[in-house]
Amino acid sequence: QVQLVESGGGLVQAGGSLRLSCAGAQRTLNSYSMAWFRQFLGRQRELVAAIRWSDGSTYYDESAKGRFTISKDGAQGTVDLQMNSLKPEDTAVYYCASMIRRGPYDLRGEYDYWGQGTQVTVSI
Repeated sequence: QVQLVESGGGLVQAGGSLRLSCAGAQRTLNSYSMAWFRQFLGRQRELVAAIRWSDGSTYYDESAKGRFTISKDGAQGTVDLQMNSLKPEDTAVYYCASMIRRGPYDLRGEYDYWGQGTQVTVSI
């Protein structure tokens, strides 16, 4: 069974930073792209950022632009999400996802593997 494992969530004050990491070893290395989604309470998961494994090109949701940075480590097979200037409205469960074949970044159904999620809570 494929596993993607997120780490790095937690509680932080508004304006603070957190760094999320996603490990999946061989599965991430075989991916077309990796992404971070988040899910607010009572809502569907939505894309935060994505990165293409082959060349590192990135895509960001408008809410993440200028504050969040997605990056990859090819040797380790990990994908990180650096989140700065966090706001209370960033509070959500954050999920790592892997897409094996080329597809639109923002469609949840295009992703083949998911992590279990990590809670990010931003206090006022």
